[in-house]
Amino acid sequence: MISRISGILLEKNPPQVVVDVHGVGYELDVPMSTFYNLPDNGEKLSLLTHFVVREDGHFLYGFASEGERFAFRQLLKITGVGARMALSVLSGLSVGDLAQVVARQEVGRLTKVPGIGTKTAERLLLELKGKLAEALPTSTVAVADSRSDILNALLALGYNEREGGAAMRQLPAEITTSDGIRQALKLLSKV
Repeated sequence: MISRISGILLEKNPPQVVVDVHGVGYELDVPMSTFYNLPDNGEKLSLLTHFVVREDGHFLYGFASEGERFAFRQLLKITGVGARMALSVLSGLSVGDLAQVVARQEVGRLTKVPGIGTKTAERLLLELKGKLAEALPTSTVAVADSRSDILNALLALGYNEREGGAAMRQLPAEITTSDGIRQALKLLSKV
């Protein structure tokens, strides 16, 4: 298994890159989040990789971070999701955004990714629930869960999605669930 590639970046043709490792050029497909952070051609580069062997060929995928590779591997475990779709998801959403989308069960944000329809988005949300926490620092996951809990509490209290969303946008990014509910109720009572 090839776990990491380190060498000189020779070519960049989205979504593919070619890395020269001691005279051998390795072609890798990378998500756009990795592609945008690549150095200039001719500079040193190191990418984490995922190697796939299929009957129609051998494929190498590259990632700038362990979180991206982990999320890619979790996506591949889902029935009906291949490498192209997994790369598309990671190109459309950062790993942090994907974890938040999953925590909040936001079908709409996933359907904005090219090639993802409503049914596929619903399946991804169901299958990924609780599996992306390892890819992120615990504080990021806690914030996503907290914000999801706040919105669910507002909905349970009879506020609609629009009202809840408007209140959520006015809350500080890193707020605890109880403080968030309190502040959101104050904001909504002023309306």
